[in-house]
Amino acid sequence: MGKEGLLSLDESSILKISSVKMNPQGRYCFVRGAKSNDLYFRKSKLAPHAKRHAVIWRHLRSLAFAIVLLGAVFVLDSLMLCVVQQIKFRGDPMAGVSRGLEDVREGHVEKETTELMMYGRLINLASAALMKNENGNGQLALWEEPDRQASMWKPCAEEQNYIDQGHGKKGTGYILVSANGGLNQQRVAVCNAVAVAVLLNATLVLPKFLYSSVWRDASQFGDIYQEDFFIDYLKDDVHIVKELPLHLQSLDLEAIGSQITDMDIMKEAEPTYFIEVVLPLLRRNSVVHFLGFGNRLAFDPLPLHLQTLRCKCNFHALKFVPKIQEIGSLLVRRIRKHDSRLTELDKQLFGDHRPQTSLRIHHNLTSPAKYLALHMRFEMDMVAYSLCDFGGGEKERKELQAYREIHFPTLVMRFRNGSVSPEELRNLGRCPLMPEEAALMLSALGYSRETYIYLAGSHIYGGHSRLLPFIRVYPNLVTKEDLLTTSELAPFRNFSSQLAALDFIACASADVFAMTDSGSQLSSLVTGYRTYHGRGRTPTLRPNKKRLAKILSENKTMQWNEFEERVRQMIEENQRATARRRGRSIYRQPRSPGCMCSSDILRTRQ
Repeated sequence: MGKEGLLSLDESSILKISSVKMNPQGRYCFVRGAKSNDLYFRKSKLAPHAKRHAVIWRHLRSLAFAIVLLGAVFVLDSLMLCVVQQIKFRGDPMAGVSRGLEDVREGHVEKETTELMMYGRLINLASAALMKNENGNGQLALWEEPDRQASMWKPCAEEQNYIDQGHGKKGTGYILVSANGGLNQQRVAVCNAVAVAVLLNATLVLPKFLYSSVWRDASQFGDIYQEDFFIDYLKDDVHIVKELPLHLQSLDLEAIGSQITDMDIMKEAEPTYFIEVVLPLLRRNSVVHFLGFGNRLAFDPLPLHLQTLRCKCNFHALKFVPKIQEIGSLLVRRIRKHDSRLTELDKQLFGDHRPQTSLRIHHNLTSPAKYLALHMRFEMDMVAYSLCDFGGGEKERKELQAYREIHFPTLVMRFRNGSVSPEELRNLGRCPLMPEEAALMLSALGYSRETYIYLAGSHIYGGHSRLLPFIRVYPNLVTKEDLLTTSELAPFRNFSSQLAALDFIACASADVFAMTDSGSQLSSLVTGYRTYHGRGRTPTLRPNKKRLAKILSENKTMQWNEFEERVRQMIEENQRATARRRGRSIYRQPRSPGCMCSSDILRTRQ
């Protein structure tokens, strides 16, 4: 047959030769006709087109198979990871919760080059010393008060009531207080207000808390403390009401001159100021409003019964609300990893409000785990305000300077006119301790590498870089975000004072409390609370920053045993259980007549 004959085949002949169609599996197949016509089919125009489709679909099939295989591997890997995490959660009650320091721990390898240190040599010596003695008995560690005199002081403010024949018969009026600051500043203001109300024979309206753009917490007294308990506990000492009488609520107190701000009162004013200035206003207008009222009442001279009343307010009348007590108790139990017998401190902090659920105990633990609480004050504002240098280079210096110019413009002007260098400030002990300095202090005191350390607050300036040296020495560092689940912390989110209350509880209940700055309100109040309720078994570590700076200035040549000895001596000299000195805070140093009594005083009374 010639070319013309081939091209003259009609449509029916071609369909008879072959057809191309798609089978149910989605692939092209060829249905052949008579064997004699197979040659014509291969020469036809359909053959190359069909072959191309066959190749394409063969590649598509291979690609689809590879995708399905990879997907199966990914799903299997995810399932295995979930199983492992679930097993870990069941075996450890602290697993699976929100990890506040997790990124820091994971970044220890990846971000090692960003680690910021000023005392790298000493950190290495500390790590080596702790590794060498990791199986030791921790003989150097201060887990108990070294001064036996501490146990001779007993709480006695609760035993005394203020009884005055004229008290409460004809009150002079009402005292309003709007306390500023955070949790601890507000606590001081409340107790000072109680004392002033008694001093002026006035009725105290339940204090209000001011909203601060810094703290950003709208919590009021009843959101943090038990209102009814507070009023009932102090009923024999001072008359307290929840609201101002209706006929006084409409008064414009500022217009009539009955509003007194912190600017109007000198810091730690003596009782004579309130009697000579405030009392006449109170008698004339029947109400006085203290707007702010931080540290505005002196500690000395003060009548003994008012000093006692301050102690009763701070150490007995201010009880946290049940939801704070419950979560605070849960937090402490998770740090200890054990359901243990309540201490006297626990009873004061938790009351009867403890979680009903049992804590799962790790099978390797046979006794409660001791822990150390650390209040490390190294926040951005404190670091910037100090004017010190922390070894972060030019980038850090520019960042801190920019922060100062925005938040502390007066300080910037004073600094420009001054001549004190950052090095001189450090030598004078005016620089906040860095995390690595805190680690060096603890390691010199003999606390083992395995010590559980609770970090109060977690806004450390420098983040990863600053915390890494500490975690290198003490890896068991935890925060409330590590130990409490997201749902457990949810009621406290956006309430900084309530979160601070959890830190207060964890620090006060600790076997040892350490601070890096003795000027902090939290550190002061926690120290006093532990002294008052701790029965002489609650050591507090307070560094002398000037002496520590002197010791650290020799870091390049000093041997570890010498560093250890000098730091230990520094700390032990601050452990003496002496009576409060005149003018010092009774909230921090309650060993004072009318607040705590020594054994000698008790024997005299008997």
